[in-house]
Amino acid sequence: MAYQHTLGGSFELEGKGLHTGRYIHLRALPAEENYGIRICRTDLQGKPILPALVRYATQSDRCTTLRDGDFSVCTIEHMMAALSAMRVDNCLIELDGPEAPILDGSAKPYVDKITEVGLVEQRAEARVYKVQRKIEVSDEASGAKLTLLPDDTFAIDALISYDSPILTHQFASYEIGDDFAGEIAPARTFVFVREVQALVANNLIKGGDLDNALVIYDRQLSQTDLDKLSDELGVDHSDASKLGYISHRPLAYPNEPARHKLLDVLGDLALAGCRIKGRVIATKPGHTINGRLCMKLLEEIEGEESIPPSIDLSAKPLLDTRGIMRILPHRYPMLMVDKVIDLTVDQAIGLKNYSAGDPFFVGHFPGEPIVPGVLLVESIAQIAGILVLHIMDEPGPHSTYLARIENARFRQKVMPGDTVIYRVKPLAPVRHGFARVRGVGYVGDNIVCEAEVVAKVVANNEGER
Repeated sequence: MAYQHTLGGSFELEGKGLHTGRYIHLRALPAEENYGIRICRTDLQGKPILPALVRYATQSDRCTTLRDGDFSVCTIEHMMAALSAMRVDNCLIELDGPEAPILDGSAKPYVDKITEVGLVEQRAEARVYKVQRKIEVSDEASGAKLTLLPDDTFAIDALISYDSPILTHQFASYEIGDDFAGEIAPARTFVFVREVQALVANNLIKGGDLDNALVIYDRQLSQTDLDKLSDELGVDHSDASKLGYISHRPLAYPNEPARHKLLDVLGDLALAGCRIKGRVIATKPGHTINGRLCMKLLEEIEGEESIPPSIDLSAKPLLDTRGIMRILPHRYPMLMVDKVIDLTVDQAIGLKNYSAGDPFFVGHFPGEPIVPGVLLVESIAQIAGILVLHIMDEPGPHSTYLARIENARFRQKVMPGDTVIYRVKPLAPVRHGFARVRGVGYVGDNIVCEAEVVAKVVANNEGER
């Protein structure tokens, strides 16, 4: 079993943003189990926080950008690659600007800092998605194609190809267990001189220089034009007659560009929000198509949850109403579970029948009776209480109290006559008296609600039932 990890301490990095040119301070902090990777803009009012998930990603081949309303943050791919490869599942990233600092153009500064503070293994099981079938995206115009195949590990094979005498075809590969810190993380971002003028015209790469990027000069310009471009970028003049790589440091590897493109794929797929068991074959990858693959992967992950439990409603339940009331203190009209069908350490499946005689329909709403969303969450919380008490390994009777509700969503109306089947699973072991679970409610084949709840577990001699 793989467990989640967070940072062993906080760390800080600072430097220019590649595209904005602003000086950015970054601070990474440890986070609790199941927190995921989240990014906070400390320079914005209210210090908003956004989960680093592909559903917030916008399309751009120059960098990975997350956006939600007025919140945006870009150039996070190197940071995400380092966190993913180093197995950091839970972390809060604070930034005082709209992008992560480019640093030396690679993931190495992040890896060095993560290595310095170390990791702490947490008690919750890591979220791992095992790819079940081929997932593929392609772009006919560019010839790009990314394929994700089932595998027992996580691996990336990256092939890049350019119409260039300097950079033609290159290949790089990586598999979990390889030396990411030494072989992939130091690979720097790169750009062709012929692309730079358009980027400058679009108000990009204000922070680019010969310390944080490989610049590929593969089509000769006049000395005057090359000098002018160098002046616009604030870099040293070069001999216009000499084609090749321009940077203050030589190539770290003969195939450094291919390794960097692989790094970008890793960082972009980290926005799926889980570890992956599968093999990526990436031909001519870029942030836009990387994001498309990640979105399709997320759809596959969420699609598994969309399949309702298969149960026989006519079979004798594991717990009927009387059995449930021996465990929970709730009574009519606040007992929101009629039956428990399945109960293991991994999940609880229960159901609630809603009839026209339920008292809340009188006022919610006259002429259009709908089950209040708060009562759907209450059903999840009550089944969670049964599950948590079932898996408790401490002696003596306990009670559970709802402490927090997170990520609640209501997808369709629940009306009189509906039977909602709830599947509730633990997200983390009981720790310091708290348990976190996730519940999903189904009517027929459709998800009607979902929520994560945190329950406080109290020994009955510490409080009344």
